[in-house]
Amino acid sequence: MHFTLRQLQVFTTIAKHQNVSRAAEALAMSQSACSGALKDLERQYDAQLFERIGKKLSLNSLGARLRPQAEALLDRATELEREFISHKEAAHVKLGATLTIGNYLAVPLIQQFMAQYQGSATLQVANTQHIASKLLSFELDIGLIEGEINHPDLHIIPWQHDELCCFSSPNHALAHKKNITDNDLIHAQWILRESGSGTRQTFERAMQGLLPNLNILLELQHTEAIKRAVKGGLGIACLSKISLEEAFHHKTLVPLNVKHRNFSRRLYVVVHKHKYQSMGIKQWLEMCGVG
Repeated sequence: MHFTLRQLQVFTTIAKHQNVSRAAEALAMSQSACSGALKDLERQYDAQLFERIGKKLSLNSLGARLRPQAEALLDRATELEREFISHKEAAHVKLGATLTIGNYLAVPLIQQFMAQYQGSATLQVANTQHIASKLLSFELDIGLIEGEINHPDLHIIPWQHDELCCFSSPNHALAHKKNITDNDLIHAQWILRESGSGTRQTFERAMQGLLPNLNILLELQHTEAIKRAVKGGLGIACLSKISLEEAFHHKTLVPLNVKHRNFSRRLYVVVHKHKYQSMGIKQWLEMCGVG
């Protein structure tokens, strides 16, 4: 074997940052040492891994094909090192969750993971597209998402059922109407999640045929901001029932009866197909019932 783990670290870190100086900083190396390690790797195999455009380095087809294998090998080496240091060390996972899951489901899951496996976790909360991007760049181990995505390098596993619900303030004109019609939906002012979110994706699918006619007053990224705007009488909205349970219980918000539209959806667990599955990843998938 002619390559070293350090050379693979340099290769994958440059692939992540697309710049030698930023990669060198991330690895606590000098820029010349970082550049030299990449050149040595390429020279050893007479293989160019990047297209060089000014200071930016973009993976070419060979580099893109080899990166997942290099990342997986480094993950295995890291886990082996942990085993050498302490075979009883708790597993760690880097999680990404979309907003509804991150705000309402992720913390109890992390608590369960800590209790069941003595593991630990870090959590990033963002929309579906951002989580997918982080998984593809190997910055996250597992994604918990509400939206539907398709990518050849991502394994998307059905996990839980969920349902959106239209709602208003108790004082809204539609609040006590028994059956909401399409005409009601068209004439209402809407406060919605931003494009790229799983919630918006499900809403648009449910409202097929009405979308061009909807009066969208605001698009907001955060669930709580939408709920506050609705409480303030600015319009009606549509969010996961998970995020509305407390408000419905206290009657600060009320559900709207839109039975003729299908707001059901699936929640998904997502992993990179080529990422090495560490013990922590395997344990998390097992805990979620998808392992």
